[in-house]
Amino acid sequence: MSTTSLDTRAAASVDRSIRLISAGKSSGASCAPELAAGPWTFDAGPAGYGPGASMGDVIPTGSPRQGALPEAYRRAGDDELHERIRAAKATLGDRVVVLGHFYQRDEVVQHADFVGDSFQLANAALTKPDAEAIVFCGVHFMAETADLLSRPEQAVILPNLAAGCSMADMADESSVEECWEQLESVYGDLAATGPDGRVPVIPVTYMNSSAALKGFVGRHGGIVCTSSNARTVLEQAFERGERVLFFPDQHLGRNTAKAMGVPLERMPMWNPRKPLGGNSAEELGDAQVILWHGFCSVHKRFTVDQIAKARAEHPGVRVIVHPECPMPVVDAADAAGSTDFIVKAIAAAPAGSTFAIGTEINLVQRLAAEHPEHTIFCLDPVVCPCSTMYRIHPGYLAWVLEELVAGRVVNRITVPESVAGDARVALERMLAALPSGAPVSGAPVAPARADASTAAPAEASIAPAGA
Repeated sequence: MSTTSLDTRAAASVDRSIRLISAGKSSGASCAPELAAGPWTFDAGPAGYGPGASMGDVIPTGSPRQGALPEAYRRAGDDELHERIRAAKATLGDRVVVLGHFYQRDEVVQHADFVGDSFQLANAALTKPDAEAIVFCGVHFMAETADLLSRPEQAVILPNLAAGCSMADMADESSVEECWEQLESVYGDLAATGPDGRVPVIPVTYMNSSAALKGFVGRHGGIVCTSSNARTVLEQAFERGERVLFFPDQHLGRNTAKAMGVPLERMPMWNPRKPLGGNSAEELGDAQVILWHGFCSVHKRFTVDQIAKARAEHPGVRVIVHPECPMPVVDAADAAGSTDFIVKAIAAAPAGSTFAIGTEINLVQRLAAEHPEHTIFCLDPVVCPCSTMYRIHPGYLAWVLEELVAGRVVNRITVPESVAGDARVALERMLAALPSGAPVSGAPVAPARADASTAAPAEASIAPAGA
C-alpha cells in the first residue's frame, strides 16, 4: 500500500480537482462537467466511452458493458470505500494482487500493490504466482494481456467492464483481416520470400490492441511492440520484411519510423473504410510503413501552441511528451518517451527543474505531488483524463474485492484459447526485442534503461506503490 502522505495524495487527485472545478471552487477548467459524477452514472446509459478525452469517439457495437454496481457502493463515501478496500485486501492477503496503471485516478492507485505501464504490470503479476486473483485497474486490453501471461487457474478481474480503450477499438480483427487481403492483391503472396529473403509485409501491433489482434500478428509472423521498444521492433521487422503494417496508433508508428529515417512520403495512411486504405497500388508499392488510421484521444489533445506557451511562460522548461502525440508535437518537444521514461526522467533530474509533460493528467499530477523539488505541469491546461481509465473507481474496486472475500469471482477477463496461442507467440517475440533505450526524439533526459516489459518476470523493475 502506498505510504504517500494524505496531503500529497490530495494534491495528486484529479478527481478532487474536477470536483472543485465543478463546484466553482477552482478557477481551472475540465473538458466535461459529467466527470464529477460517479462512473456508474454512465453504465446504464447509451453505449459510449464516457466523459473525458474519448467522449467524442465512436464505440464499436457489442463493446463490453458494465452491469449495475450495487447501491451500497454507489452511496458509500470516500473514507468508507477506502476502509472496505483495505479490509478486503487484508482478508485476502496473498490470494490477490492489485495492479494499478500509471493513468489510474490516485484514489485507486493508493491501493495498488504495483504501479506501472501495461506490460510492466502484466509482468508484475507473474511475480505473484500464488495469487488466486489478479485485479487489474486499467483497461480491457491490459487485463487480456495479464490473462495471456498468467497461470490458467488465476482469475484476471477488470473492476469495470466498460473500461475499454478507444484507440484499441479503432483496429478490429475483421478490418485488419480485410486490409491483409487487399495488401495481398497488391503484393502477392504475403508469406512468400523475395530474393533478399524477406516477405512483403510484417504486421506490428502496439500493446494497446485486443488479444484478437495480437493473435493476428502472431499467426502472420508479426510482433507486438510497446512504446519503449517500438524502434527495436521495427528494426527487426525490416530485417524480415520489405515493409511494416503498423496498428492501431498512427502517431507512435510515424514518430518511431521518422526517427529511424523513413521518409514521410513512404508512410501512407490506411483508412479501413476506403479501398486500398485510400491509397493507390503505386503508393503502397513504395511504402515502408503502412500506418493504420488510429490514435489516442488523450495524446491528440496536446499541441505545438501549448509547447510554445510553456516555453514563453517558463524559460528553461523541459518539455517531454509521449510518442502517441502527433508528430509536430513530438518534434517540438525536448524528448518523447514512454510513461516509464517520463517517470524516470523526472526522478533523475536535478532539484529545481521545470517540466511540461504531454501525457495523461493523472500521472502528471501525481508526479508533481511526488516531486515538490520540481515544477511539473501538464501541457494541456484543461483537466481531461482518459475516459476509460476513469471508469475505474474505488467503488468498483471495493465491490470486486469483497466479492472475492465472499468466494465469488466477478468481471473475469478470459482470452479464448483459440486466440491465446497465437497472441502469446507475438508477445514472446516482443519480450525478445530489447528496447534501445533512446527516446523517440530530442536529447535524452534520463539514463537509458530497459523497463519491466523486457526484464525477467521475477525481476520486474517496478516498485511497489509508494516506493
